[in-house]
Amino acid sequence: MNYLTIENISKAFGDRVLFKEITMYVNQGDKVALIAKNGTGKTSLLNIVAGLETPDTGKVWLHPHIQTVFLSQEPALDENATVFDAVYNSQNPVMKAIAAYEASMLNHSDENAMQNAISEIDRLNAWNYEARVKQILSVLDVNYLDRKIKALSGGQRKRVALAKVLIDEPDFLILDEPTNHLDLEMIEWLQDYLSKSKITLLTVTHDRYFLDAVCNQIVEMDHGQLFKYQGNYTQFLEKKAERELNMAIVLDKTKQLFKKELEWMRRQPQARGTKAKARIDEFYDIEEKSKMKLGEDQVQLDIQMTRLGSKILELHNVSKSYEGHNLFKNFYYNFARMDRVGIIGRNGTGKTTLLDIMAGLIEPDNGKVVHGDTLSIGYYNQKGMKLKDDKRAIDVVKDIAEYIPMNGGKKMSAGQLMERFLFDGPKQQTFVSKLSGGEKRRLYLLTLLIRNPNFLILDEPTNDLDIMTLQVLEEFLQQYPGVVVVVSHDRYFMDKIVEHVFVLGDGDQIRDFPGNYTDFRLAREEELNAAKAENVTTKAEQKSEQKSRVYVSQEDRKEFKKIEKQIQKLEEDKAKITEQFNSAGISSDKIIELSKQLQAIQAELEEKEMRWLEMSEMM
Repeated sequence: MNYLTIENISKAFGDRVLFKEITMYVNQGDKVALIAKNGTGKTSLLNIVAGLETPDTGKVWLHPHIQTVFLSQEPALDENATVFDAVYNSQNPVMKAIAAYEASMLNHSDENAMQNAISEIDRLNAWNYEARVKQILSVLDVNYLDRKIKALSGGQRKRVALAKVLIDEPDFLILDEPTNHLDLEMIEWLQDYLSKSKITLLTVTHDRYFLDAVCNQIVEMDHGQLFKYQGNYTQFLEKKAERELNMAIVLDKTKQLFKKELEWMRRQPQARGTKAKARIDEFYDIEEKSKMKLGEDQVQLDIQMTRLGSKILELHNVSKSYEGHNLFKNFYYNFARMDRVGIIGRNGTGKTTLLDIMAGLIEPDNGKVVHGDTLSIGYYNQKGMKLKDDKRAIDVVKDIAEYIPMNGGKKMSAGQLMERFLFDGPKQQTFVSKLSGGEKRRLYLLTLLIRNPNFLILDEPTNDLDIMTLQVLEEFLQQYPGVVVVVSHDRYFMDKIVEHVFVLGDGDQIRDFPGNYTDFRLAREEELNAAKAENVTTKAEQKSEQKSRVYVSQEDRKEFKKIEKQIQKLEEDKAKITEQFNSAGISSDKIIELSKQLQAIQAELEEKEMRWLEMSEMM
């Protein structure tokens, strides 16, 4: 069944064309990812599909008899509503019953309402659904149901909105960067949930592990066109390389044809016939195709780093608490040259707080932070991105430096540097207010690096950056001769960059684990499995002990003593009868009688001995 049809739609803002006459389809069961560079129209396309924007040309058709939900990067929620209202507001009878039950649980004084709600859930057989709702809220850490939406942070709002759409279970789900504001455990849960779900999905995300695990179709937007690939992200990379190789061959032939047609154009007089005009129109089409660029522009980040001394940055028994809760305690670490450190932990465990302490923005409760004399920190954080909307992009850079020192004693102008960050001439003259979210982050990263830092602190640097920029940033950080400390929910990025991780949230001690994020996760799974096995063994032993304590009662102990005496008496009787067999002059009738007695004693003795063994094990 077809859920979505996009036919020949175009979108432009002034002279800037995002896409032109593109067509795509999404069918039931598809899990489609849209990939493109920042500023090329990914979010605009999703907004058009969701009906929030209109295309300049073409049409969009959504199946009218399915439930479609769009979760944007900044979801619209009623500011005055509570989280409870936002999550449980639904016309679904099952959700209404669950909402009534949860409301009655919050208001224990109304026992009739609680009983009615329980009866309604019983009637609808909805207890499994209620448990699923609780699981989603728990995993996404939405445990503040009585708070107003206007009191929530951006990350909390995003998680509330995500919980709502997952609970509603729409037929068709459209997600714009769903992993932003989620910690690593939440992302892995969402990844597993969507991969197993029957929901049809259209998403924009830069999380490459997510793309590999969830999506079965990749649609790439390149030079205003769409290219469709069956398979996950890894398969997309292979097929894209084949497409670009074929396009390179076609482009080479097109350029040769363009040269030939250009010579013809120059030879022809101004007055031309109908056939000549048709050839002229074709010439302009060939000219446009011949100017197409293959591959992605590369961001060259060979900026010279300020010299780094022997003493870099030291943390001496640093502690920090928040509202009476210890985030971390007595943490010691001495950074070395070329350190590559990742910081992981659930939301609220103090990751950003630790970065702020390193940067000297806040003081620890106890301990001290020592900065080396040559230390120059470049801190990329969410709060620090304050670009003036009324400035042109080139002026933002020039306000910091006209020239940037490069390796080998060379210099690069601000404009040249911007070109290497994918800001071409027209884009450099664009006002900050007109840049996309990803372009603003790229510009912010540029303003950070031209300050020539030797210690980089990156707090969620991957948010809103396209995959192409991420790949270049990864290559730069791998070659960067200074120290890198990074907090990121992008697992692929972490695996490529970091060599060991600080783990927060496991008590008040920060754990320094050698290895990248995947190494830690696998080691953590082994630890949990070992703990589970030990727990099962302990429970079995406890159960066995409990079982023994139940069966060995006072009466059992008396019976055990009694059986011991009975066995002793039977052994004595058996010995006496055996002696009589040896008596002289014993008659045949007496032998028969004694034999019967002996058999009876032997049978009773065996029975008593068996019971004694059973009770002996219990004892």
